Amino acid sequence: MSRLRYIVIGAILVGGAAFWALTRPQQIDADMFAGLDPDVTRGQQVFTAAGCASCHMAPGAEGEGRLVLSGGQRFETPFGTFLAPNISPDPDNGIGGWPVTALADAVMEGVSPEGRHYYPAFPWDSYRGMAPQDLVDLHAYLGTLPVSATPSQPHDLPLPLKFRRGIGLWKLAFGRQGWVVEDAGLTEQEQRGRYLAEVLGHCGECHTPRNSLTGAPDPSRWLGGGPDASGKGRVPNITPGGLDWSEAEIVEYLTTGFTPDFDSAGGHMALVVANYAQLPESDRAAVAAYLKKVAPVQ
Repeated sequence: MSRLRYIVIGAILVGGAAFWALTRPQQIDADMFAGLDPDVTRGQQVFTAAGCASCHMAPGAEGEGRLVLSGGQRFETPFGTFLAPNISPDPDNGIGGWPVTALADAVMEGVSPEGRHYYPAFPWDSYRGMAPQDLVDLHAYLGTLPVSATPSQPHDLPLPLKFRRGIGLWKLAFGRQGWVVEDAGLTEQEQRGRYLAEVLGHCGECHTPRNSLTGAPDPSRWLGGGPDASGKGRVPNITPGGLDWSEAEIVEYLTTGFTPDFDSAGGHMALVVANYAQLPESDRAAVAAYLKKVAPVQ
């Protein structure tokens, strides 16, 4: 019995060490940003395409108030309620003291400056494909926005999920690597649309169905729609198997919010449309062209 006890203890120690090593938060290689000069104007476009204000503005903010990124919006999911943090340039309660590498760790690796995993409710799994220049430009633009001293609020999650180290296993098992739609046969316009949809616009975070046990997206049904994470209604299928709009109709929708049958965008999608309407029409056309290349989900 004594020998068996030592074997069990040894196995636990080895397993624990392996778990700790496998779930270690990864950081961005700082050399990725060497020699890149920030462009604030381009950073504004990245900010708009990425929808940063849509999640990080205060609840109910309108007009210029949407640029005060004080956080506080609540996002209900089957795993608990996540609250968006303050990402204004405030040095104490926001991200005002973050260098570009800290923002890159957060946005592209899902890791905080303290070395803790961020929950995948923050779409770092999409943003990890962000071009280094876009990240540098975004960092510069964020620094020009209004400061808010509002403290970030903690997420409302069940006790087991408050242990963030396990998110490292989620990243290993389900983290997306590379493009969903491969390069073969894509035009330059379609590649731009892919970057906007798969990375900056993170369309798959809402439009791709998720595993109910782990919350991981199902890549075989990319953009195929499914139950809304809040439990209220459904997110539509926007592949060619569920969306029969022409490219011109998709562009019109992303510009005005009106569908071909005179319905209009609602809920969070209305904010997405408001963002895309500020981008060049060529970007909206690129997204429309990309959606026609996505594998149909019936």
